[in-house]
Amino acid sequence: MRKKLCAVLTILAVAAGALVPMPRAEAIDAWAIAAQALGVFGAYKSSLAAVLAMGNDVNAQVQSKRQDLEEQGRAKNANDVRLVDGIMERLVEHGDYVLRANSLPFTWALTDSPVFNAACYPTDYVTINRGLVHGLNGNVDELAAVLGHEMTHGLRQHSAHSYAKAAAQFYGMAFLNMSTGLMDWEKMSALVNYSIAKNVTLPIEYEADEGGFRIMTSAGFNPGGGAAAMARMGYYMTYETKELLEYQDPTQKELPQDDFSDHPATEKREKRLAQYMTDYSAGHVTVKDRKTVCIDGTPLLTVTWTNDNYDNSPENAYLVAGALARAFHDFDTADAWGLAVTRNGGATQRGDARVNELLYHFLTAAHAGALLRDLVQAAYAGEAASGAREKLRAAEKERADARAKERAAVEAADAKAVDKMRENSDTYSDYGDSARALMLMERVFASPNDTDRALSYVIRARAYAARGDAAAARADADRGVAEGEKNVLTWVNRADVRRTLGDREGALADCMKAIEVDAKNPFGYLIAAELYDEMGDGAQAEQYFKKLYEVEPRAAARIPDTYLEHIDKKAYDKRVKEQKKAREEKEKALREKNKKESRMKSKS
Repeated sequence: MRKKLCAVLTILAVAAGALVPMPRAEAIDAWAIAAQALGVFGAYKSSLAAVLAMGNDVNAQVQSKRQDLEEQGRAKNANDVRLVDGIMERLVEHGDYVLRANSLPFTWALTDSPVFNAACYPTDYVTINRGLVHGLNGNVDELAAVLGHEMTHGLRQHSAHSYAKAAAQFYGMAFLNMSTGLMDWEKMSALVNYSIAKNVTLPIEYEADEGGFRIMTSAGFNPGGGAAAMARMGYYMTYETKELLEYQDPTQKELPQDDFSDHPATEKREKRLAQYMTDYSAGHVTVKDRKTVCIDGTPLLTVTWTNDNYDNSPENAYLVAGALARAFHDFDTADAWGLAVTRNGGATQRGDARVNELLYHFLTAAHAGALLRDLVQAAYAGEAASGAREKLRAAEKERADARAKERAAVEAADAKAVDKMRENSDTYSDYGDSARALMLMERVFASPNDTDRALSYVIRARAYAARGDAAAARADADRGVAEGEKNVLTWVNRADVRRTLGDREGALADCMKAIEVDAKNPFGYLIAAELYDEMGDGAQAEQYFKKLYEVEPRAAARIPDTYLEHIDKKAYDKRVKEQKKAREEKEKALREKNKKESRMKSKS
């Protein structure tokens, strides 16, 4: 994210500066005028509005994913892809969170980049590098914590606000320096970068850590996964990384503030996430010295290494503690644990077998099953006096009430926001993404501010058709037309639904009705022309493409070459010329890329 912020600041620097240096006094006056005209607050608001609008645009989301995969490549290991998809699907479907009214449903992809990283774009596209998966050894709970962290960036729209704050800080520093006539662009750039890291990015990383913890625990993952991920990340960034920008100097841990890094030191984040785990357990479970798991301060067991390549005992300690924290959180009595001491000195309990697996391993190794039983009994016995469980449930109720307010605000979104949700749903259907299209239509139908319910029915019908649910698609499309027979859009959308379901004659009839309702709307002509083309009736197809062109000349891009050549030879020749130029530029770029790669190979 920091690279993107710096790119924005570079653009601002160019926009703010002059091509020809002005005398000092004139420069100061020019900046003063600009400050009065725009202002720091204006810079912030305009930048924020622009990025938020992009973040609520399905085409931008799709394009950001495509561009990312073009640059990084798609991951080739099918097992890695299945792992990440499974975690993200579980977080998205079962995590407790609220998408804002102007936010898109999450989408994601695993790239082939070896860099230890993941990020969330302003469009709610989460990019995950295979380097992260391998760096965390494919641990499900650690990955869930990191991906929940990235989702929180999207939910809280951190990227948009970071861009806007960086822009405002840039302008503020520029005005301050210019007013004294002591502008030093190199020093100012360094100040801006530091300001981004310290004041913009670092605080939201802590917020994202907590948000990620809440999402992943509500989805059923191990509450120790976040602290374990930080423990692993700290080791990786110190001893294994080959990327200079990732390197974490172990001697810098005690600095009062992280340096130019755009993330807090992993040790600080580990401690915070460990505390969230403890709080989640009603205060019962802690980890001492990153290896000894305690219940109410009494040591239960000390973990050992289970990895030959490095000391992974901190990870093991947090994951064992997390399994206990999950039980303390989920069960209101000691008996509800279903604890049973095994013959080999270990113990078993109710809950997710995967989450408990590491706990069982170390309980057996330490013969600590009976001790666990006794400590659990004592912990619950002491809750009457401490009020720990009441405090836990009260804190959870407070968070639940806050989320309920957020959900109510989304449902009460104004008509303009609802219209955008419907538009985004329609665009998802264009891309064949019925799941996200239907998800948005659920929000539209839940809103009291949907001012065009007939249109909503036909848009939802398109999503059902994209999913292959013919019965639901026909029912919604017919209802939409019945309730909005004077709206041309209900007819063209039902035409598209019928076309998708293979009913070309019915689709053509709807196109004719759409043209009758509004002869200036281009969509009836477009769908009719495409249908005739599909049916092999070139004459009729050309006739309707011609009518489309007459109604909307900008729709020429939708007219195939064979028809455009007859309809407008000049427009056709221009297209051929542009296509030739684009091919030549693409071939040139490919040649330059191949030359660059050849030079790099020869040097190596």
